[in-house]
Amino acid sequence: MRKCGGTHVSRRLNIAVVGAGYWGPQLARNLRASREWNLAAICDVDIDRARRVADAVGGAPVTAEIESVLADPLIDAIAIATPAATHHAIAMAALDAGKHVMVEKPLADTQKRGTEMVRRASERGLVLMVDHTQCYTPAVMKMRELIAGGELGDILFVDSVRINFGLTQPDVDVFWDLAPHELSIMDFILPDGLQATSVAAHGSDPMNTGKSCIGHLTMPLDGGAMAHVHVNWLSPTRTRRMVIGGTRHTLVWDDLDPQQRLSVYDPGVDVSSISRATAQDRRAATSFRIGGIRAQAVEEREALGTVVSEFAAAIREKRTPRTSGAAGLRVLSILDAAAGSLAAFGVPQPLRHARRSAGVAA
Repeated sequence: MRKCGGTHVSRRLNIAVVGAGYWGPQLARNLRASREWNLAAICDVDIDRARRVADAVGGAPVTAEIESVLADPLIDAIAIATPAATHHAIAMAALDAGKHVMVEKPLADTQKRGTEMVRRASERGLVLMVDHTQCYTPAVMKMRELIAGGELGDILFVDSVRINFGLTQPDVDVFWDLAPHELSIMDFILPDGLQATSVAAHGSDPMNTGKSCIGHLTMPLDGGAMAHVHVNWLSPTRTRRMVIGGTRHTLVWDDLDPQQRLSVYDPGVDVSSISRATAQDRRAATSFRIGGIRAQAVEEREALGTVVSEFAAAIREKRTPRTSGAAGLRVLSILDAAAGSLAAFGVPQPLRHARRSAGVAA
């Protein structure tokens, strides 16, 4: 496990939230409620917005100057909740100031900048964690457990849909806005992470916004499986659903169904010897089975509380967090390749990934 700087302490760790827009208030609320953290500051260029967030969580110091936060020797860490294009500059300055960093998804706005952030954190011996919040939901953690335990058998496909209406973003397209959720979940639950060999991306802009509002990603995986992600800003309904098919069982996650978020389906594929040469022989060697459905019991709790606890634990235990900078880089590599594929009218772009080290949640 990678060692992080600093000494073991039993006191609450001091943290500043940088960014008081959409996600910053959620972070501030969970940090205020946490036993591990003291909310030491809320920083935003709009000081009135920072004050509103501070008032909403019961009070906290506010500032519009990031330099004052980074210069404070009592602040152990910062949580970045600003637009993706600003992540690199803020994180690099914080790491150089000796602060541990948690950054909202995506890690950065380019793979190159994300790589620099990961390298700097390693050089400084500091924790760099990506807030891939949905990886900490009870349902997704249960999915990871079932797959790791062999419940599904060999993975054959992953099919994911995340669509909603009207939440277009001014600075990014639908791939960079919605796909990081799906990609981070795939990377978290698959045994070797999201080891795609290439990415083909197709996007559409029927509203003439200047960016893709509807998109599809297709990713062949090591071992012959296939992953697909559909994202859409223009659907009249919301869908957050992932289907993972295996040789033994199929797992279905429906995040918007509180009565049955996670189900295991008995249908699977039996593959015996397929080494014979003819198509007829291959068909005869493969059979499909059907059966029952088992709902998986998962508790209901806010994932962000687990996120901030994991950040503190990684700092105290001097270890790599579950959703580390390396995990963020794997997501960025997909997004960068998708941008290249879009520019090439859907031509697949090759990918290379470093595999997880044994025993390390990279």
